[in-house]
Amino acid sequence: MNALEQFGRFTYFALIALPAAVLAWRRPLELHRQLHHILLGALPLGFVAGLALGFVVWIHLHGVVGPEYREKVPEYLALAVVLEFAPLGAGLIVAGRSGASLGAELGSMRLSEQIDALEVLGLSPIKQLVAPRVLAAMIAMPLLTIIMAYVAILSSYLAEYLGGTMPWSLYENCVLRGLTGIQTKIVLSTLKTIVFGYLIAVTGCYFGMSASGGTEGVGRAATRGVVVSIFLVLIANVFLVKLIEMVS
Repeated sequence: MNALEQFGRFTYFALIALPAAVLAWRRPLELHRQLHHILLGALPLGFVAGLALGFVVWIHLHGVVGPEYREKVPEYLALAVVLEFAPLGAGLIVAGRSGASLGAELGSMRLSEQIDALEVLGLSPIKQLVAPRVLAAMIAMPLLTIIMAYVAILSSYLAEYLGGTMPWSLYENCVLRGLTGIQTKIVLSTLKTIVFGYLIAVTGCYFGMSASGGTEGVGRAATRGVVVSIFLVLIANVFLVKLIEMVS
């Protein structure tokens, strides 16, 4: 299969998965199971990433900002974390974890002929298997982003407490001052991760359902799901950031 044909198949798969995902709320038990798997599975890594992010950004800013501008550190940090680092970090974490998981899971189902059995019974694999996973990823992404942002800001204050002199009340006021007046950008930057979730889930499901060649094929499907989903998240982020700047 050449690259152009592969792209066409993927695009068609993504287009038919979107309306199916919108209706996946009609299967609350399966949706809850997939949301539990995606969100809670990524939460420990997201928590650790948020902690590290807050510390690292604080260290960099504290090292380059002069003593007379120390109160600007929380403002700049909050802007960087909320508008970019948390959304993109959440996207890459879910892409790395769930992209592989979805590819391996559906790849195993394809090779064990479970997907073929659904088709024989007259059931749509897109509606039964893909849609709940896509909707769950779209719901999980903004929630994980918000959690990462809060953890990063709290860990940055912990870094300030250990290595700086600013009390929490002043630090909190500086953070809020930095985020005041850009509420629209904050909301849109968080909601753009819905697109990330859609791309990640569709990519993982597509390569999983296209798996062939035994257990090695499942491994290849998982690897491709991760690589392509990370690529799509990075590309989509560029366009979405530009779009947010235009409308806000």
